Order: sequence, then structure tokens, then C-alpha cells
Amino acid sequence: MSKQYKDSALQAIAIERDAIDALTQRIDEQFVHACEVIMACKGRVVVTGMGKSGHIGKKIAATLASTGTPSFYVHPGEASHGDLGMITGQDVVLAISNSGSTSEVLTILPLIKRMGAPLISMTGNAESVLAREAEANLDVSVAKEACPLGLAPTSSTTATLVMGDALAVALLEHRGFSAEDFAFSHPGGSLGRRLLLRVSDIMHGGDRIPKVAEGTPLSGALLEISLKGLGMTTVVDEQDNLTGIFTDGDLRRTLDRPIDIHSTPICDVMTRNGKTIHEDQLAAEALNIMEELKINALPVIDRAGRLTGAINMHDLLRAGVI
Repeated sequence: MSKQYKDSALQAIAIERDAIDALTQRIDEQFVHACEVIMACKGRVVVTGMGKSGHIGKKIAATLASTGTPSFYVHPGEASHGDLGMITGQDVVLAISNSGSTSEVLTILPLIKRMGAPLISMTGNAESVLAREAEANLDVSVAKEACPLGLAPTSSTTATLVMGDALAVALLEHRGFSAEDFAFSHPGGSLGRRLLLRVSDIMHGGDRIPKVAEGTPLSGALLEISLKGLGMTTVVDEQDNLTGIFTDGDLRRTLDRPIDIHSTPICDVMTRNGKTIHEDQLAAEALNIMEELKINALPVIDRAGRLTGAINMHDLLRAGVI
């Protein structure tokens, strides 16, 4: 019995894989024209479709919206009862129907035409009414459904979804949409935090910066480290310029030497020319530096090289960057 389950599943995957492979031949002038129409759009891409096509349409609309192409989904049945007012002549309508003859979609076509909104279709029948009425038809036909009855939309919906992803990616790249742009539409997730959060947003500044003068005894530097709780202290000259850093790791190495912590100035044992980070860099970059160098803290400087803060691994953890 278990072999039958596996065989059925593998057959379904194989059929859907073939449906996806067939799409490579459909990235043609119709696809290019669809991209051009959307790029020229001054409004939004309004996606519509019934049943399973509607479910796929919602996902396509969400993908477009999160990758730089403003988009939303309108149910074609609801469009006939007031929601058509959500569509304007500045928009582009992307209508999805495997048969190309879904009645709820065809009912609103004359109204879409009248308002002047360009129509793009995704159909499994290039000779259908919907395909013929569209400025560009994206062919998502399949040789067969993965459903052995040939009834449940399976490979056809997969092909439609992949074609939608292909459209979204083509538009994304043409727009020059960046990872930071993506983060602005995903501010609540960990990706958004990694791509939007700057060092200046989470660093310790002002009186919270661990800082001692070059002539401070090692014992005074240890007191500053303990007081500020960042596992390190920065060292500055008379002009308050950063000249070094002293960390818990430096302390362990220093204690292996015969020195007097009360008379030895911090400048004799500090690390000079240590790694720093600019306050306007991404917090994720600070994490990368710390992980690469196996350190737990960094002094923060501005573009003029002035010390403006300090940041450690715990700050990144609390901010959700890690």
C-alpha cells in the first residue's frame, strides 16, 4: 500500500514538472508585451479569477505587490456587485481562467474595456474569448492535470502560479528593485529588520559609550568596562578621537603578562587600529563583521571618523538581527 502512495505522489510531481518545463517555450513576445503594459501602468495591477484560479490570483497579486508592482485581487463575482469600482482606467487587469470562458470573468470584460483598463489574460486556451480580448495572453495550458481523473486543477494551477512568479521576477529586475526595497514592504519580519535596521538605531551613544582616555590606568579601564556592560571600552586621545579598543579578550591576554593594573596606562595594552563600523551601515553588517572576526563588540564612528557609539552582539540579539 505504501508503494502505491509513493507512486501516485511521484507521478503527480512528474506531471507538474513537465507542465512547468513547457512554460519555457511560452516566454515569448506575448510575455514581453505583458511586461511592457504593466511597466507603463500608472495605477495598479488588478488580478481577478474564479475558484482555484482566484486562489492562485491572490498569491500572484501578493507577489507582485511585495516585489515593486502595486497590485491587489478582486473577486470577479463581487466585481459585478460593486467591487468593479475598485478598478480604474489607470490600472491593468490580469484575468486568470484556465478555460478562458469563465462566466463571472467574461461578464465584467465589457466594463473593463469601457473604462480603458488594459487587459492581460492567463489562460489554458489561446483561442478562448478571454485570450482574444486581451492585449497579451500568457499561455498556461498543460498537457494533463496531475489529478488522475483529469478534473481537479493541479498542474494547471501550478503552471499559472509559476508564470505569475516569472512575470513578477521579470518586472522586479527591470525596475531595479533592491533587497532594501523588498524590506520596506516586509518591515515586520526578520528579513525587514536585517535589511532596514541601521547601526545608529541600536548602538549605545552619548554617556552610554564605554570610553577612557589614553592615560587612564588599566584598572580605570576595567571599571569603565564593568560600568557600561558592553564587554569593552574605547580609548580616545585629547581631541576625543578613537585611538584604540580594549576588550574582555584583551584583558585575558594582558593578565598573562607581569603588569601592574594600577600603574599601566591603557594605551600600552589596548588594540590599536581595531575594526570599527559606521553608524549608517546596516546592523546586519555589524553582525557579519563580528562573526567573521570572532569578536563581540565594535566601536561606531561617523563618516568623519569621530566616535559616536558602541555596539555589541547582545544589542543585535535584542534587536532581532540574529
